[in-house]
Amino acid sequence: MDRVRGKVAMVTGGALGLGAASAHMLAREGAAVVVTDLKDAEGKAVADSINATDGKAIYLHHDVTSEESWKSAMERTVAEFGRLDVLVNNAGVGLGGPPEEQTLEQWRFLMSVNLDGVFLGTKHAILTMKKHPPMGGSIINLSSIEGLVGDPNLGAYNASKGGVRLYTKSVALYCARQRLGIRVNSIHPGYIWTPMVEGYLQQAGNVDQGRAALDAMHPIGHVGEPEDIAYGVLYLASNESKFVTGTELVIDGGYTAQ
Repeated sequence: MDRVRGKVAMVTGGALGLGAASAHMLAREGAAVVVTDLKDAEGKAVADSINATDGKAIYLHHDVTSEESWKSAMERTVAEFGRLDVLVNNAGVGLGGPPEEQTLEQWRFLMSVNLDGVFLGTKHAILTMKKHPPMGGSIINLSSIEGLVGDPNLGAYNASKGGVRLYTKSVALYCARQRLGIRVNSIHPGYIWTPMVEGYLQQAGNVDQGRAALDAMHPIGHVGEPEDIAYGVLYLASNESKFVTGTELVIDGGYTAQ
């Protein structure tokens, strides 16, 4: 129960899915958690649930595409808990389709959340961690298996998640060489049963058949669960990973081993 005892963690997109699971996991292991999202009712419910089980959490309405929103979120975090030790850049969206049918507006929207949001979060986490001692911390960027391999109908998503992977490495090197004590890593989930994946299958027209097809794509025989990723977040947030930076943690049931 003490793997991140005393740390302050912010989890973006914390209202549902991977973000909610990560927020609960970090809180169970002793962190004070700032849950951020645009889904206010769901996000507040996550924070309330943590507080109801003797954890510490607050919820913030937060648009990851807005720099002013990031500044406000960091200021609120420091005002409430005194510092920031862990940022989980989890907020993301998914759009698919043939490249010739996707619009520039769709492309820009996806990039604004999946890539701009990670850039802004990383920037302001570093600024906040440098200002408030003890300097140092862990930035965890949620990429995807789609940031490692291509998918014929997910070009924009591939581009955004591939960008997260390489941006993570660049910033990890910068922080290491500047001796900031800040580690930066990416997590690459396979298909995880979350509202986003279920919604994608609903758009395709058959959730049950789609779930079976996704299960079959993973050598382990099934898609993952949100806690599978939350355990990876916990490891990278904890001091157990003090020698880990600039790398990708792949949690995909063997998907990319094929």
